[in-house]
Amino acid sequence: MQLGLGRPELVFTTIEGDPIPPDRVSKAWERQVAALGMPRVRFHALRHTHASMLIAEGIDVVQISKRLGHADVTTTLNTYADLFKKDDGDLIAAIERRVK
Repeated sequence: MQLGLGRPELVFTTIEGDPIPPDRVSKAWERQVAALGMPRVRFHALRHTHASMLIAEGIDVVQISKRLGHADVTTTLNTYADLFKKDDGDLIAAIERRVK
């Protein structure tokens, strides 16, 4: 497998740049995880881990949505709503600084 050779919209391609079926990538991942004796984690879970890390770092949700390839930011917000900060103290402080 190559990483997006000649096809920037694809992550995994054949050496010729053709798409690789997703199940082939998933099965290769499962074999590698098992060979390393790691806990079983689905390949797709890496996508959620990536999004969760970006959210935890405070990256703008629009950027995250684009990165994940969501057609609409509401998909990202609906999927990961529980990971966004619930404390709005920083928002209140920002408004108070502007009003003073």
